[in-house]
Amino acid sequence: MAEIKVLHVYKTCFPYTQGGIEEVIRQLTIETTKLGVNNRIICLSPKCEKKEVIQIEGAEVHCYPLLFELASCGFSLQLFKDFKRHTQWADIIHYQTPWPFADMLHVFNRIKTPSIITYQSDIVRQKYLLQIYKPLMHCFLGQVQRVVASSDNYLNSSEVLKLYKYKASVIANGISELAKEGNGKQQQIKAGLQKELGSDFFLFIGVLRYYKGLSYLLDALQGAEYPVVIAGVGPEEEKLKQQAKQLKLTNITFLGAVSDSEKEALYQLASVFVFPSCERSEAYGVTLVEASLHQRAMISTELQTGTSYINLHGETGIVVDAKNVQQLKVAMNQLHENKQLTTKMGQVAYKRYKKLFTAQLMGENYHKLYQEILKNTLHD
Repeated sequence: MAEIKVLHVYKTCFPYTQGGIEEVIRQLTIETTKLGVNNRIICLSPKCEKKEVIQIEGAEVHCYPLLFELASCGFSLQLFKDFKRHTQWADIIHYQTPWPFADMLHVFNRIKTPSIITYQSDIVRQKYLLQIYKPLMHCFLGQVQRVVASSDNYLNSSEVLKLYKYKASVIANGISELAKEGNGKQQQIKAGLQKELGSDFFLFIGVLRYYKGLSYLLDALQGAEYPVVIAGVGPEEEKLKQQAKQLKLTNITFLGAVSDSEKEALYQLASVFVFPSCERSEAYGVTLVEASLHQRAMISTELQTGTSYINLHGETGIVVDAKNVQQLKVAMNQLHENKQLTTKMGQVAYKRYKKLFTAQLMGENYHKLYQEILKNTLHD
């Protein structure tokens, strides 16, 4: 079959930033390249003083200067001017939302290229701006050929997605399984972290944002003796450190930013992955997939999102009510005291990863969707 040219559109991407959606785009482009897709990514970054084009594994990245930001939404006049030219190159446009500027790019430029949206999350925090944005959002969602949710949970619980079920698909975000032991340098990193942290701790990895619910985790640690490691940086970092100090917690370690090699070692050393997110902004949880890959039992919260699709209560871990400190404490105590259960849950989590959450499966599913849309477009 002829090569498919796919234009990926999101406000940021690897290597300019690293996060859940950036990793999903990276893994998706790597996997679909193997299937004959020619991938191009367009994004914004304050690191780009002028437009630059770089090649990464799986894609050519066109990065545009960030003109300004409003409520975490980046804008670029230069990209607005160039966008139609990019769409003329593409067979399919693949948007990741929410990014309201992408809605503007599509609607105001009257784009006719077949398009899909991967709907990663509802807009939760900016409720007043959402009312202004809604007409544009629904215009955008109405114009594309397909809307993709990352889990059935999100498709069925999102008030927005319920309106577009007639053209919705579900494709889980996946990640690739890399060699876990690595080279001598990796072993050295692991040994250093093991000396510092031990090899039986609760682990959180992620950007320290308000919706991660880490303040509830700190409250749950009062009176506990088992160690907890938090890896990552973000806007809540100083507030959390102050809270830990006020609670006089001596069993928590803030590692700050970690490299991929350090992250790999942390997953290997930890006994349980804890993910106490408290708002629907946590629409999926790629780090839960990473924990599953590493055969780690998980504790997460019920948000009616992908978190409870990845972590099945009683099978791969424990799911507690969001913001419920007492339930979180009980779950952590249970898994700390029952190593046999923790091991069994980790094994089930890995089997579930192999069945549902590999990058290869994600790539194959999107490739089929691209082919289906192009076929339907030819018949229209």
